[in-house]
Amino acid sequence: MDKDQVIEILASGGVGVLPTDTLYGLVGSAFSSDAVERIYDLKQRDRGKPLIVLIASLEDLERFGVVISDGLEQTLKSYWPGPYSIILPTIDDEFEYLSRGTDSIAFRMPDDPELLDILAATGPLVAPSANIEGKPPALTVADARRYFGDNADFYLDGGEIDNKPSTIIRLDGDEAEIIRD
Repeated sequence: MDKDQVIEILASGGVGVLPTDTLYGLVGSAFSSDAVERIYDLKQRDRGKPLIVLIASLEDLERFGVVISDGLEQTLKSYWPGPYSIILPTIDDEFEYLSRGTDSIAFRMPDDPELLDILAATGPLVAPSANIEGKPPALTVADARRYFGDNADFYLDGGEIDNKPSTIIRLDGDEAEIIRD
């Protein structure tokens, strides 16, 4: 499967597994509530737990109603691109299916040129780790296939990935609180 096929599947509301700079992710369009719900079903994930959204640029944040001050922009540039998911407040109820009652969404700009190309073409993607909740993250496409079988629309092989998940940070004014290290 090539990158263009992956982009086409994601653009049409599909979900699949692809490598990120941290772990394999089970991905779908952040603008498709149907894709998001399908990911919750596939992962057997607690519906109260929000998903991380991968973005290609700071401009993507504005599409979610995030207000970017000069100070916030400088702070985000100190973390991104990289393995840091930053929780930011959202003011748009339209994305309740992402925020799950928290009035915030965790965003991450990955440090992976190929993935950034995909994100630039598809728009932001939700990208929890490719595993059933409570099970170890998939280290290979074969692991992911064992979890999801034919229920995922594609698998993009990136070899073995044995990294830790992203660090999750909540920004509140000038304070940064580490939620998951």
